[in-house]
Amino acid sequence: RRARNKTVRSEMKTRVKQATTAAGTDEGPEALRMAIKKIDKAASKGVIHKNKAARDKSRLVKRLAVAESA
Repeated sequence: RRARNKTVRSEMKTRVKQATTAAGTDEGPEALRMAIKKIDKAASKGVIHKNKAARDKSRLVKRLAVAESA
């Protein structure tokens, strides 16, 4: 279980990082979609709490909105 959780959490962090770096480019929306998908998947598997998933998604979308407007 620990190994699976670590894999899921690592993939989630990687996708979030990719979405952050892709902000303001053509790949931005697709990277954001994949990051949100991985966050939701981690929450549904019980790796992270559903409130943490909601908080992470909110912060990510807010961060990308600021980057796109700048």
